[in-house]
Amino acid sequence: MNGNKEADQNKVLGTILPEESKTVMQNPPIGAEQYFGTEKWAKLFGFAKLLEAEGELRGLVGPREMQKLWDRHILNSTAIIPFIATNSTLGDIGSGAGFPGLVVAILRPDVKVFLIETMERRVTWLNYVKEKLELNNVTVLHGRSEEFIGKYSFDFVTARAVAALAKLLPWSLPLVKPDGCLVALKGGRAEEEIDAAHKLFPKYKVDWVDIHDVEIWGTNEGTRVVEIHKQGKSRQ
Repeated sequence: MNGNKEADQNKVLGTILPEESKTVMQNPPIGAEQYFGTEKWAKLFGFAKLLEAEGELRGLVGPREMQKLWDRHILNSTAIIPFIATNSTLGDIGSGAGFPGLVVAILRPDVKVFLIETMERRVTWLNYVKEKLELNNVTVLHGRSEEFIGKYSFDFVTARAVAALAKLLPWSLPLVKPDGCLVALKGGRAEEEIDAAHKLFPKYKVDWVDIHDVEIWGTNEGTRVVEIHKQGKSRQ
């Protein structure tokens, strides 16, 4: 039964899914197609299969990480989705293999996602996935986030495993529109990072900060989202 279902998913995704893979990947969560919807699930599953086939070869994901790909990476990336407004723009700093930006782009086609990445081989990968999965709401920007200040601005900016907040704020908040938010995936040291970055709040026009403990569907591994709101124009 499961074999037939996977074959059907492979058929939907056409040639992007390899028949065999050398890397052992964690199984996807049960009931994902019903939870995400058939079309979104086909693309999310396709993204995972592309990573299974090429992630290690391209130096994007190590073999041990493949064994927890769904829990630690794909599903973890979904934690920021409730904080992203409808029909908004999102900048993902240091997109790497595509976490969380590509996951958001797949599950939220109403959001225009800009993937910001410095390394050329990762930029090549992000464009490859964009083309294979036909993600028309994705734009890949090659360069450091600082290079795009004044050229781009977003309703929301995100980052995952890029840097502590004290380093991340100067890279991210200048790209956030007034009344927009930085939504960063963080762990148990979120409070410490906020305290260390607090002195930068006036310079980067931080209005308020909140920490959300997020339970993630499909896994027992929760995460934390730090939401940093930028002042509106009336207060700047």
